[in-house]
Amino acid sequence: MKMQDVDLNKVSPMMRHYISVKEKYPDVIIFYRLGDFYEVFFEDAIRTYVNW
Repeated sequence: MKMQDVDLNKVSPMMRHYISVKEKYPDVIIFYRLGDFYEVFFEDAIRTYVNW
């Protein structure tokens, strides 16, 4: 799923925050901290996995 396909009315506040940050910095991979772990989402997850 691509970020632009997401309905902002149907996602959690955390995901809305992630998307707002990503819109400000589209060329940067955003590592989002959830508890003890860092997560990547959407296209960032694909870019991170492919380059692993």
